[in-house]
Amino acid sequence: MAIRTIVTPPNETLRRKARAVSEFGDDLQSLIDDMIETMRDAPGSGLAAPQVDVPLRVFVAEFGPEPDVDEDGEIIHEYPRKLYTMVNPEITRRSVELVTATEGCLSLPDLLADVERAEGITVSYQTPRGQSAKIKAEGWLARIFQHEIDHLDGVLMTDRAEKLYKVEPELEGEGE
Repeated sequence: MAIRTIVTPPNETLRRKARAVSEFGDDLQSLIDDMIETMRDAPGSGLAAPQVDVPLRVFVAEFGPEPDVDEDGEIIHEYPRKLYTMVNPEITRRSVELVTATEGCLSLPDLLADVERAEGITVSYQTPRGQSAKIKAEGWLARIFQHEIDHLDGVLMTDRAEKLYKVEPELEGEGE
């Protein structure tokens, strides 16, 4: 496994529709393993293959409940996160209800965006071994899936943004 470079605009791979995966095997699994390691190292909640300059319809995501914290913000209990790997995903159903929330993106590290997305979706996809599967997702998990599938279609969160925010880098020693 290796940590790959996450590309940023103006890299053209981010703006092209990714190709469907047709070969399932060791090369695909190696890409997926690298993407998981890269996502966790970043750290992020999801990563699409075009974000590591590979124009294939693959993404990984990891999601779980937020940890319990005490009054001082110290973590008192962490919950396991679930890893999702989707090959050739397609949204087959979207809820009528739309929700706006603030998103970040590993390919746009200096920006946050308020984006309206479906509250719930159904995604048909293939596993890394090529088996057909389907998943229903709601809330933040549905948002992560929609964000990553947008990457596979060459769409960035800035294209859907209702409002953009510039993230200021933290100054060393700030708050000391």
